[in-house]
Amino acid sequence: MSQKAERPVLSGQRIKTRKRDEREKNDPTGFRDAVIAGLDAAEDLEQIYKYLDSAGNKLDYRRYGEVLFDILIAGGLLVPGGSISQDGEKPRTDRCIFAASEDMESMRNHEQIFMRLMRRYKYLEKMFEEEMKKILIFIKGFTPLERIKLARMTALWMANGSIPPQVLSVLNNEHLTKDGLALEFLLEVFVTYKQEKGGNAPLVAALRKSGLDNRLLEFLPLNKRNEDYLKTVLVEKDLADIFKLHMNQASQEAKRELTQLLVDDINDNKTIKDIIADTKEMSTKSNIPEHEVVGLIWSTVMSLAEWNKKEELVTEQATKHLRTYTPLFEAFTTTDRSEMALLLKVQEFCYENMNFMKAFSKIVLLFYKTEVITEDSILKWYKEGHSNKGKMHFLEQMKKFIEWLQNAEEESESEED
Repeated sequence: MSQKAERPVLSGQRIKTRKRDEREKNDPTGFRDAVIAGLDAAEDLEQIYKYLDSAGNKLDYRRYGEVLFDILIAGGLLVPGGSISQDGEKPRTDRCIFAASEDMESMRNHEQIFMRLMRRYKYLEKMFEEEMKKILIFIKGFTPLERIKLARMTALWMANGSIPPQVLSVLNNEHLTKDGLALEFLLEVFVTYKQEKGGNAPLVAALRKSGLDNRLLEFLPLNKRNEDYLKTVLVEKDLADIFKLHMNQASQEAKRELTQLLVDDINDNKTIKDIIADTKEMSTKSNIPEHEVVGLIWSTVMSLAEWNKKEELVTEQATKHLRTYTPLFEAFTTTDRSEMALLLKVQEFCYENMNFMKAFSKIVLLFYKTEVITEDSILKWYKEGHSNKGKMHFLEQMKKFIEWLQNAEEESESEED
């Protein structure tokens, strides 16, 4: 019986790995050297773009996109802190934003390179946003002139939609705010954006959309973090509208906090005296004027009741509910303006809540009897101060009461004579 001959075994043979299975070496320095060589060979910005456009087919932009943006902005490979890596024979090029002239024409020409490049290679758009979040953290490592150039370019990129205004949030970092670098950079961005967009309105809209409008104080040095200093620096740069926006947002936040305080105090069954004290303390601290405070009190008090859906029952329920809080209303109607503000709030509420249409005069009468609102304010409301909302209905409803007030006033005058 014959035996099969054993096959020879090759020892020491190296099996060649397929090319697609080889792990590509991470080599940002090699990528940088190749890009810098191509940029230095270009004679102008148009040739630079043509080189970058064609190089994307040979160089790995997907892997080294952020390195590419480092080079185009700072001229080389950025390391933590904002300095340029000095590895290699040619670590830096002057074909970059930091080496360009800071005038706006030059800045716009460089902007076009970025826009065209990201249109050509769409995947670079997300990388660019991440690059900006990184590079803005490094501004302390740049020279004052480099920071100006970067701020102007940042404004241009925001204006054309390459980056969202939210990227500026990374400047809220202690090592940037304490020396005023974050504020200085922001102001340059704001001024440039305003110039490019033709006014304050687009800048206001961008800040509001990004949520930065109510965070501006956070970018100020800690020892100068107040409204007066913010106003001074913004007005100096002709950005008064930005300060108005900030104050409006701060006011809205303060009103939300005051409303929550009222809700908590009422739900905690605090005495009216304590509610008045808490409300006065917070409204004074937040600079909320009395005529706005009384409006917040009305809205809060009315929101905390479960109202009967039957029109014939809701009037009695409303007057009973409000009677408990008349001392609270009285504490914040010390001026004619506050009384008128409350009357208009009541009118608006009764108009917008149909079940209360017939309750208006009863509520006004309650406030009159409890000295929350004076007859002068009621008469003024009737003659000229009323809103157009349900005007004819409410004027007719108040007619008999107004006649009674006028007759009482005439009798009082005749008795004095």
